[in-house]
Amino acid sequence: MTATFLLIRHGAHGDLDKILSGRRPGVPLTQAGRAQAAATGAYLKGEPVTRIQCSPIERTRETAAIVADALGLPGAEPVDALLEIDFGQLTGRTFDSLHGDPAWDEWNNNRATAQVPRGERMAQVVDRVAAHLHATAATHPGELIALVTHADIVKAAVVAILGLDLQKMHAFDIGPASVTRVVFGDWGGRVLSFNEKAGG
Repeated sequence: MTATFLLIRHGAHGDLDKILSGRRPGVPLTQAGRAQAAATGAYLKGEPVTRIQCSPIERTRETAAIVADALGLPGAEPVDALLEIDFGQLTGRTFDSLHGDPAWDEWNNNRATAQVPRGERMAQVVDRVAAHLHATAATHPGELIALVTHADIVKAAVVAILGLDLQKMHAFDIGPASVTRVVFGDWGGRVLSFNEKAGG
């Protein structure tokens, strides 16, 4: 029971590199982000993608709709397991204001154990992403499935498959509108590629 997943990060949005968006509503793609999503859709055209799932957040839903249209597929299915990390009380803060905040520093320096106030632990994120990949592979064996989500959720999937220490999440980047390709099954998983057609 094996499935292949195209882990697609959403395109650029207005908060990018300025505000910790998290699950904050009302953060759509910019014009550049829509162009990135369209380029990714064009890049994937002709691949036998059977379905698209996405985080329910606006920027991922927009990206997924653009990719689905390019592939001639119906709209994406929103899935809570693909949601951005819950950053709790830090959500919506500017990165300038977070600099030196003890909770933010703890999160970045001790990713394996830290938990932001009223938010998630990274281990919880990895567990929910891995559980979703496992369940989806079991119910859709042999399929090629696109999952449109967030950079740290793509990283969580890679960490789960490779068995990396959570601190290693800082060791690689996931570009806007890029594709990271993985295979997952009841035997485990394998990473096939990082950052195909990175839109950033």
